[in-house]
Amino acid sequence: MKFTQIVAATVMGASLLVGQGTFADGHAKGWMLDAENSRLAFGSIKKDTVGEVHSFETISGSVTADGNAEIQIDLTSVQTNIDIRNERMMEFVFGGTKQAVLTAEIDMEEVNTLSVGDMTVIDVEGELGFLGAAVEIETEMFVARMSETRVLAMTNDMIFVGTEDLGVTAGIDKLMALAKLPGITRTTPVTLRLVLDQK
Repeated sequence: MKFTQIVAATVMGASLLVGQGTFADGHAKGWMLDAENSRLAFGSIKKDTVGEVHSFETISGSVTADGNAEIQIDLTSVQTNIDIRNERMMEFVFGGTKQAVLTAEIDMEEVNTLSVGDMTVIDVEGELGFLGAAVEIETEMFVARMSETRVLAMTNDMIFVGTEDLGVTAGIDKLMALAKLPGITRTTPVTLRLVLDQK
């Protein structure tokens, strides 16, 4: 579902902060996603009034020193807090696809001057590989440098995404029919928290 787009876009945002570190031999350092402290969550509304929070429990990623960012979203780790619904999401919405991947090339210069404790808001663009489609991503991220070797990036505003752009409308229709629901929203809010550590 579309929430995966935003996920990956945020990792890219965090990567903008990390272009300054170098090893003693002068080679620039890369960055790895701290999966334990990172989170991708999305919401849905059923029956017009019942709101629910879902997430992907496993995401991973890295950013090279020259700004090549990649994040992997384990679609099999979707957590809707109902086991049968998790299974149906995998079968009917994701079609058995196990992973979504987002890539981007980051211009490090935009936030190179950030010191520890500084924060900024950046525009991020990338491309999401999802169910065989390549979807362009644009989002705005709040980024803060937590230490010389640690960066936090979060969605700056609540992001809303639709199911049609990623071609999962039929899957949502199937979920609605199986659960005998009168409706499931086709636009979902997404939030993302990403923490990156220097390698």
